[in-house]
Amino acid sequence: MSRLGFGAFLAPHHPIGEHPMLQFRRDLDLVEHLDQLGYDEFWCGEHHSSGWEMIGSPEMFLAAAGERSKRIKLATGVVSLPYHHPFNVAQRMVQLDYMTGGRVIFGSGPGALASDAHTLGIDPMLLRDRQDEAIGVIRRLMRGERLTVTSDWFTLQDAALQLLPLQEDMPFAVASQISPSGMTLAGKHGIGIISIGSLSEEGLNNLPTQWSFAEAAAAEHGQTVDRKSWRVLMSWHIAETREKARAEARDGLLRHNNEYITATLQRPGARLFKTPDEAVDRTAFVPGAVATIGTPDDLVARIKSVLEISGGFGTVVGFVHDWANPENTMRSWDMVARYVVPEINGYLAGLRTSREFVATNREYFNRAREAVMAKITENPAAAAALAVTKSPLLAASASNVPDLNQAPDGVAPR
Repeated sequence: MSRLGFGAFLAPHHPIGEHPMLQFRRDLDLVEHLDQLGYDEFWCGEHHSSGWEMIGSPEMFLAAAGERSKRIKLATGVVSLPYHHPFNVAQRMVQLDYMTGGRVIFGSGPGALASDAHTLGIDPMLLRDRQDEAIGVIRRLMRGERLTVTSDWFTLQDAALQLLPLQEDMPFAVASQISPSGMTLAGKHGIGIISIGSLSEEGLNNLPTQWSFAEAAAAEHGQTVDRKSWRVLMSWHIAETREKARAEARDGLLRHNNEYITATLQRPGARLFKTPDEAVDRTAFVPGAVATIGTPDDLVARIKSVLEISGGFGTVVGFVHDWANPENTMRSWDMVARYVVPEINGYLAGLRTSREFVATNREYFNRAREAVMAKITENPAAAAALAVTKSPLLAASASNVPDLNQAPDGVAPR
């Protein structure tokens, strides 16, 4: 596989209690920060209930993010297609593509929260079929086709987009959890995937099987799927030491699990943690744990493990959460960019090779110093000056090396 992309996924998951306006602004600050650090993608979700996930329009959020960033790709993560008329979705995504200078990835899903579908009066059994139908229509519209379609949930009459995307081929991606529906949909349409189910042990171990669903569906429908367009979601909090990472993440992680995952969503198998330390241990330090709370080296090892388990993918996407406070969260993303990204992608290999070559081939470099010394000794004035030269190495960096034989002022030599 070629170099791995790095991204972030904002659901968002914010505890209730802070001013929503400030939460929105802090999320935009994060996009700007990740753009400056060189991250490749930023994903933003759509939710309409639950309290903790209050971004109702990823397109609006990403339009604002586009004004505060320059190069990072901006992805809807995801637009819940059964909630919207496909023509309106297509128009909004095209407009967003122009407003961000062609940096949009169109991610879609059937809708993650049952409470959202209930709010809109949509039978959950219809969600995935409606997503499939909408994707087909939106792709045709973005190719410039004029459509007349009568569906049981929308109508198009001589409908054509008056403005096509700025990108020649806007990237599409679908969300996939543990069921085969997302991967099968990606294969059917020949588009990308973002695997959200990898946040659980079961989902992580099922990644190879999941990919086989995409390949089988692609073959059935005359399409192709590319692992480069496969994103895998992971959770982490990184600090200089494992102990520091634990201390920073423990309280927020406890609240996230107990108040949201367990008490609000009531996810099957979720249970309350009794202490912050138990929250950290069971999330990151027991057999089968899939989150990383630790050092950059810990995350490097985890990513390499997931790459091996899955067979390879194109982008690792970190889940944005409030386990730590805003300052330590920003620093965690900073440390991933500084230490994990270059280690995973081999940016440091040449530097290490160069250092090793210099350190282990002293015969050649000592010969070069001898050549310099020979020229100095040929000149009487230069030879006299050499007697008071601080270092015979005659290197600029050597001037910063302390003379260990000289005592500091006021201290008697030993």
